[in-house]
Amino acid sequence: MSSLEKAGQKITAALLVSQSLFSASVIMLFTISSIIAVQLAGDNNQWTGVPSTLILVGAALVAYPIGRLMDQFGRRIGLSVGHLFGIGGALIAGIAVIQESLWLFLGGVLLMGLAKGVIDLGRYAAAEANIVSKRARAISLVVLGGTVGSISGPALIKWTGLAAEQFNAPSLSGPWFAAALFLAISLLMITIFLRPDPQQIGRQLAALEPGPALPAQEGRSFQEVFFNEPQAKLAITAMVFGQLTMVWVMTITPVHMHHHHHEIAAISWVFMAHTLGMFGLSFPVGWLVDRLGRVKMIIIGSLLLVASCLLAPLSAEVYWLVIVLFLLGLGWNCCFVAGSTLLADILRPHEKGRVQGLADAVVNVASGVGSLGGGFVFAATSFTTMSWLGLLVALAPLALVLFLRSTRSKIALEGTVTG
Repeated sequence: MSSLEKAGQKITAALLVSQSLFSASVIMLFTISSIIAVQLAGDNNQWTGVPSTLILVGAALVAYPIGRLMDQFGRRIGLSVGHLFGIGGALIAGIAVIQESLWLFLGGVLLMGLAKGVIDLGRYAAAEANIVSKRARAISLVVLGGTVGSISGPALIKWTGLAAEQFNAPSLSGPWFAAALFLAISLLMITIFLRPDPQQIGRQLAALEPGPALPAQEGRSFQEVFFNEPQAKLAITAMVFGQLTMVWVMTITPVHMHHHHHEIAAISWVFMAHTLGMFGLSFPVGWLVDRLGRVKMIIIGSLLLVASCLLAPLSAEVYWLVIVLFLLGLGWNCCFVAGSTLLADILRPHEKGRVQGLADAVVNVASGVGSLGGGFVFAATSFTTMSWLGLLVALAPLALVLFLRSTRSKIALEGTVTG
């Protein structure tokens, strides 16, 4: 094993731990943020969706500029800035809970959104630090960190709340200060272990890979990449429409189950299955992306999303919705990991950060559209109609593959690199 491969493994492991700490923090805070907003607004339920929307807005706003920063100064500096956003945001929000200040709290939440937009780019740092044949597995390991968050995040709320009460602080302030601590530990790991910088490793690996030589500072705009690279269209379409389908159906499922008189415990089981589909099988998915190819796994992910939307309205039984939401999460994972890997494959070293950042910004906008728009459409129609609309959205990656194949674009369905 070469020194570059060893460095790539070390960096991937550090990013996995970092993502696990951040995921635990985000899921913990996401669980309580709407409750806090409503309380600070004087028990006004209209503020329920504001924190989650601010997180998405922050993530979308920061992804492109931080990508440009990474292009210029490296992944370690960019990720460190994101952690500082998160530490500051968590401390501000925790203080706001103590002081009962709604606007200060929302400012802290927005900073956490900025942190999310930056730290989510860590998967691309893992891809950059690994050889092509192991790139998808590196991305999938970072995504796997979400499993830690989904399991530990909700459980930590109680213990961090009790710790806050020991200092005569409100219990709901505890998770925010704990999140600041987790992010400080994560920042320390990033500072120590992301050496050499993934960007440096990526450029060395690019020089060793076969292909035409490129000028040292050559980099294309997002528009040039998207409109001139069929693989870029497919990669971004897979991530965006996979995200939109997943959020679209996931957001309305708890309300749908509530309308059918399911208890909170039953809804929790369904979402545990969904989380398992999203994160739990991430590494096997990454292995398959490297073995079968990026495009084939995007097709599989699209078909899984379609199957989920087809099955969703057929029954409101818990066991049935467990299957549906598991397939929904697994389809998203296939599209997300394969799409991220395909995008990393086709980008030149000096354009990776800004193009990947803008792609993630579009993904976050898709989340916002799915979350906010889904509620309005569901209120005006039905769960069945929502599922059919989700099916149409889920077909987009598959339809694009067929279109590109019919126009003889350079999208091969064989191999392990371009898929």
